Amino acid sequence: MDFNSAAAAWAGLAASLLLVVAYEVRAHRLARRDPAHQARFVNSYMRRAWVQAMSAQPGFEIVAVQALRNSLMSATVVASTAALALMASLTLGGASLATGLAHPSGEGISLLHVVLGAGALGMLYASYVCSAMSMRYYGNATQVMSMPVASPERQRLNPLADDYVQRAGRLYSWALRLFLMVVPLVAGIVHPLSLVPATLALLIALHFFDQPTAVEIA
Repeated sequence: MDFNSAAAAWAGLAASLLLVVAYEVRAHRLARRDPAHQARFVNSYMRRAWVQAMSAQPGFEIVAVQALRNSLMSATVVASTAALALMASLTLGGASLATGLAHPSGEGISLLHVVLGAGALGMLYASYVCSAMSMRYYGNATQVMSMPVASPERQRLNPLADDYVQRAGRLYSWALRLFLMVVPLVAGIVHPLSLVPATLALLIALHFFDQPTAVEIA
């Protein structure tokens, strides 16, 4: 591939990164003005309302624990999938990636392939870490939510449970996003000029993924 094609491929990587960053920045700015703009912010409100409702209803401790267990299992599935994909990627391309990182060519498409491969592995690992941390917070919140509602210990720890459930939900959301963001990197490895189209497809998918249900939350 000639110099112009290599430059176009690197420019495509830069454009893809800018598109993803612009999407996330815009989403958070819009959410500051209207918290119901995206599903992830509506879900955050819903989690807080759920903890408050469960903390005010004696006799629903088992229901609360079961709901948290279901969420924990969802995070477990994402963590397991990310870990399997990471191990498969290392098995198939770990040796060539290690060689590329140890002796980078410094130019051209070969270096771009190394960067994209390392980026894909990093995304998978980050997705796994976010899922594992989400599981941790869900597990700790389960211990609080299983306490009798009227007990002094439960009343004292309710704010902690609320914080843990919020953290777990945000980490789970990012675990899914990071996993999806692997797709453009893999497309770029297959063909560098497919980076931008794959990124646009990802952002379209995220746009529909982020659409909230039309409901008044405030």
